[in-house]
Amino acid sequence: MSEVELTETITLSEDVVAREVGEETMLLDLASGTYFGLNPVGGRFWQLIEEGRSAAEARDLLLEEFDVSADVLDADLSALLDELAAKGLIAAD
Repeated sequence: MSEVELTETITLSEDVVAREVGEETMLLDLASGTYFGLNPVGGRFWQLIEEGRSAAEARDLLLEEFDVSADVLDADLSALLDELAAKGLIAAD
């Protein structure tokens, strides 16, 4: 599978329910019954995508909200997007 790019349109799976638990965001894949945990940055990214932001817009907001360099954030988001896509939690157009 190819890598998911921040420039692509990200669609969240309708089978996923997200809830904040402490500082983590827990994702439940209703199709498989599997839980996935996201750290505060990943959880905020998920929330922004849920709100209808593009991945690029979400990335820019995260740079403003968290103390992280652009290079580190881009690498982390790229890895997160690839993992979420591999697990069927998102799709990229």
